[in-house]
Amino acid sequence: MRRLALVPGLLLVAAAAWGQLRIEVTVPSKTPLHGHLILVISKPSEGQSANGVTTEPRFELREDYKSAQGFGVDADGLAPGNPLVIDEKTVGYPLSNLAALPVGNYVIQAVFNVYEQFHLADGRTLWLPPDKGEGQLWNLKPGNPYDVPVKVHLDPRSSEPIKLTLDKVIPPIKGTDKDPEVIAAKGHAAKWLKFERFKSEKLSKFWGRDMYLGAWVLLPDGFAEHPNAHYPLVVYQDHFHANFGAPLPFLTEPPSDKLQGREKTRALYGYKFYQDWISGTLPRVILLYVQNANPYYDDSYDVDSANVGPYGSAINDELIPYIEKKYRGIGQGWARATYGGSTGGWESLATQIFYPDMYNGTYTACPDPVDFHAYQNIDMYNDSNAFYRHGPFAEIATAADRKPDGTIIATSGGEFRYEYVLGTHGRSTEQWDIWRAVFSPAGPDGYPAAAINPLTGEIDKKVVDYWHDHYDLDAILIRDWPTLGPKLEGKIHIAVGDGDTYFLNNAVHFIQHSLEDTRNPHSDATLQYGPGEPHCYTGGPSEYTMEHNSLTWAQRVLPLMTEHMLKTAPPGGDTKSWRY
Repeated sequence: MRRLALVPGLLLVAAAAWGQLRIEVTVPSKTPLHGHLILVISKPSEGQSANGVTTEPRFELREDYKSAQGFGVDADGLAPGNPLVIDEKTVGYPLSNLAALPVGNYVIQAVFNVYEQFHLADGRTLWLPPDKGEGQLWNLKPGNPYDVPVKVHLDPRSSEPIKLTLDKVIPPIKGTDKDPEVIAAKGHAAKWLKFERFKSEKLSKFWGRDMYLGAWVLLPDGFAEHPNAHYPLVVYQDHFHANFGAPLPFLTEPPSDKLQGREKTRALYGYKFYQDWISGTLPRVILLYVQNANPYYDDSYDVDSANVGPYGSAINDELIPYIEKKYRGIGQGWARATYGGSTGGWESLATQIFYPDMYNGTYTACPDPVDFHAYQNIDMYNDSNAFYRHGPFAEIATAADRKPDGTIIATSGGEFRYEYVLGTHGRSTEQWDIWRAVFSPAGPDGYPAAAINPLTGEIDKKVVDYWHDHYDLDAILIRDWPTLGPKLEGKIHIAVGDGDTYFLNNAVHFIQHSLEDTRNPHSDATLQYGPGEPHCYTGGPSEYTMEHNSLTWAQRVLPLMTEHMLKTAPPGGDTKSWRY
């Protein structure tokens, strides 16, 4: 006999030895459902942020060992009113399924990530999660149904189903203080800081609907007072941010005394950046930061891709000419440079390599894998499996994330499973899946072909061959060096921590060895390694902390960029109008 007992705030489900637990989630809808359900289970003692404020389970799912428990279920045209079901067959992370869940008290919450249909120009019809201005965050995406957290007692042997209804909807960003157009219209910074919402014809054609790029433009001091001046353009590469960052905010007032810790530190440096910008301490350039969130991630990687679309062309052939024309850019390759870290690091280096004449230098920090012999900690060319390495009698899990002291906090197998729970067919909008989307051809089902099976770790070498030819930056440099080499003289500068959290330093060492090989011409690229430094190391003077160097990055690289521009300017190049 089954028995259900209720107490205030706690739903108790009694164990039945013959039962199999089911969780049924209903998403109110008048039309068939297309999307992906994400159910998160946390322990009541979890969900505490750094300042002790209780957070919801939907914010506790993460790729490392401290993650809450998650389950994911696709809805492919599910009839209205029918529930989505999580049972012992549903793929989970970190635990593999419901049967592995220990009996106990938990807090559960679900979010339904709504998909929309895209009709691509090449004939593919795909169901994908569109960005809604939040930067591809499923747990904050406007329009996604969710429910409030519920306390439950779970027993995997119970045959009494847990039933949830997602009766709330995440509100829109448009018109709020997270809307870039609202941000741009406020405050003293509006004199220098402009926001453009740019419709890309190339992206719109590819995706079969209107597609936009966001562009934050930081104008040099004296822009209005010097109408005949034309300026170099520096492109900062980064993930999606609602506001401008380079990589810190442009703050026209000292920080409030209410701020504490890192938040206050960033504000102090942001105010110092503003002071340097308007005082003539920094060279007078146009600083551009592009928002390019898309249906696969919060960032496009700024290259043309079979799955993500022609973002390289959209940014470099459409957006930048528009910005330079409107804001009086010099508009020549010798007067452009780029920099960025992590995702932005890969983008800045790829941009310089794929558009060697259009840019006159990259300052690249902690880049995503630039050689697929070191795809984080996976050798895509020689490993047979991405999740394990095998000896004659043992196997060891492939590490993915680490602390600076070497402590492993996540494995590649766990991270792929985490992303599979967030979305199948490469639709998690997370890190491994955007690499899959950018680097791969389209698969037989129309979605990005998987180089790594997300559940088994098996590596598809045919897909890897495509990666090698199109997006392995080291391989491209080696292959095309006779023509690329002369165009890249004095332009490549890379920094990475040798304790990088994601092992990204390994790929940088590969590219260093390639660049140092005897070639014609010999590479003059510069590389700097931070001993024991984790992810986001940007180089700089060793006497300062990593945080100081990161928060003064713009002040360090902008003078170096313009100094190189002046040295390499062609005869007749405008080297004077912007130097007032």
